[in-house]
This record gives sequence, structure tokens and C-alpha cells, in this order.
Amino acid sequence: MLWRTSFVMSNVIATLERAQLKRVPQFQAGDRVKVHFQVVEGTRRRTQVFEGVVLKRQGTGARETFTVRKQSFGVGVERTFPLHSPKIERIEVASRGDVRRAKLYYLRGRVGRRARVRERQYTGPEPVDVIPEAFDEQGPQADAEVVTPEEAGTTEPEQAEEAAAAGETQAEPSEAEAPAAEAVEEPSAEEAPAEPAAEAADQTDEAPTEEPTAEDSAAEES
Repeated sequence: MLWRTSFVMSNVIATLERAQLKRVPQFQAGDRVKVHFQVVEGTRRRTQVFEGVVLKRQGTGARETFTVRKQSFGVGVERTFPLHSPKIERIEVASRGDVRRAKLYYLRGRVGRRARVRERQYTGPEPVDVIPEAFDEQGPQADAEVVTPEEAGTTEPEQAEEAAAAGETQAEPSEAEAPAAEAVEEPSAEEAPAEPAAEAADQTDEAPTEEPTAEDSAAEES
């Protein structure tokens, strides 16, 4: 019974921590980043930028942290930030470092130009920002497949041409229907003279009124 309770509590804690994750760019040790974080001074709040080389990343989930080191007037300054802290407004990756270590502790013993990290010349396509360990109804984002227009076999110009062709095909039936409607409204040549003939027939059907004669008037007086 005890192990069941602990299992349920661990799931609840994992769910709460997952809700606190933020969308952050992908970076690693050796990259130069600009961290925009909020500083509270009394009743005022301002944004400060800390730029330096990422020394290490440690931890996972909502507890993950990263350490940034920079040279300030010849003195090395390090600062550790929680990756998903609400006080961090955004993180900008200025350049990618060409290193083969996960912990760059050797930079602490170097000063001046020796403390620089060589920049990677070709970084490849920029990775998409994702929320680590974020799940949705269909599963983790890592399992989701992204289909590009090139993989689907269509490009933007081709998609535009297909949309234009579809619009033309929809417009053609409407243009064809317009003359048909006009033809229905106009009477044909054969039906046009039928109206005067019908009026003449109506006039002939009506009996002419007879005027009273002199004999009829005399008979009435007698």
C-alpha cells in the first residue's frame, strides 16, 4: 500500500513540474548566450542582460540549471540561472561554440584571449524551440513527426498555383450559369407574337352591345 501511495504522489509531482516548463532555445556548453532576467530593486523592476559562455548545464525538468561565465575587466564572473525560472524573460543564442566537452571547467584557469571558445563555422539548420519533457494527448513531442513541404512533394510556388487553379475551376461554372439564367428570363421569338393574338381573341369573344331602336322606344312609351 505504501508503494502505491508513493507512486501516485510521484505522478502528481511530475505533472505539476511539467506544467512549469517554459519554451527555451536549444543550446549547450560552449555556446555564447544572452540571458535577459528581471532584477527587483525596491519597488522598481528592470531587465538586465548577462552575456557569456555557457560553462555547463545540469539537472532535468523544472530543476535544470545552467551556468554562464564572462570576463568583466579581466575578472571571471559566473552566474547560475534556473532554466525555467519565471524571472528569465528570454534567452538568446549569440553563437555556437566548437567544443567536445559538457563541462568547461578549464576556462576558469585561463584569462585573456586564452579564455575564448572557438566559434563553430557551420551550425546547420537552426533547431526548433521545444519544451523538454512536454507531453500532449498524442504523446511526447520527441515522437511527433514533422513533415516539410519538400518531403510532401510540394513547394510554396506549386501550392500557390494549385490554389489559383482551384479558384479558376470554381469561377468557370458561375460564369456558365449566368447566360443560362438570362436565356430563361428572355421570351423566345415564337412566344412573343402570341400575346397580341390572345388579346384579339378575347375581344372577339365579348358580345357587342346593341343600341335601342326607334320602334323599341315607341313600344316602351305605349
